[in-house]
Amino acid sequence: MARFDEVKARFWDEGPCGSASPVTEEAVEEAEHRLGVRLPASLLELLRAQDGGLVAEAWNAFPTGVPTSWSADHVPFDELRGIGRYDGRSSLLDSAYLIAEWGLPTPLVLLSGDGHTWIALDYRSCGERGEPSVTWFDEEDAMGLPLAADFRSFVERLAPAASFDHDDAARGG
Repeated sequence: MARFDEVKARFWDEGPCGSASPVTEEAVEEAEHRLGVRLPASLLELLRAQDGGLVAEAWNAFPTGVPTSWSADHVPFDELRGIGRYDGRSSLLDSAYLIAEWGLPTPLVLLSGDGHTWIALDYRSCGERGEPSVTWFDEEDAMGLPLAADFRSFVERLAPAASFDHDDAARGG
């Protein structure tokens, strides 16, 4: 398990996705107002370096310990949504629409996902001002799998997808 500062220093892929523009305090306040929640400080640290985009290969998966429709032992985390919208990409601010579209519980903030699977900040237990846990939601299995007690712990447990066994038995492949 890596320390948060170690991950933060090399979190973002150097590809063209996302924005190198720092997230301003005004943008954070507006996002929190629109989302109706307080965003975790550790998430904001990452978004202040880059406002969303591709996650570096060293940190693009999370170990699960149980099978999901994705894999026998991990879930993907290859992208983190930012606050702003760039090149037509979804942002954290699209959470309410996507939650309604996919029938997900509330209150959540969707960090990553494609419609069938999501990784989200889960405010159901802590309330809108508390420190949310991180949960995997799988539309195919109607499954909500707790991943980490908070976003910082989630980031510290990220690992390269290449380090996992790529037996696709859990995906039916």
